[in-house]
Amino acid sequence: MSTELIVYVEVTDTLAGEANYSWVKRHEVRGLENKSDLAVVRHVKKLIGWSGHRCDTDKSGDDITIRPRGMNMVCFITWHTFGSAS
Repeated sequence: MSTELIVYVEVTDTLAGEANYSWVKRHEVRGLENKSDLAVVRHVKKLIGWSGHRCDTDKSGDDITIRPRGMNMVCFITWHTFGSAS
């Protein structure tokens, strides 16, 4: 059995620079097992319609936060793996 990577994406609005959650859109992406962080960010930006828009990206641990410039929104990317490597 092999491991499978699931990437969870959460997009919401911000208030004073912090996530506000007055609305939220969630996505689940599979099939990105052998992709770099940059490739995952590009895939997610395309998924949520931010391709071509300048964003500030922050990686902390296994999570990535994307903040588009000039928009009061934020995107959180988290990874979850399951399965067995043996």
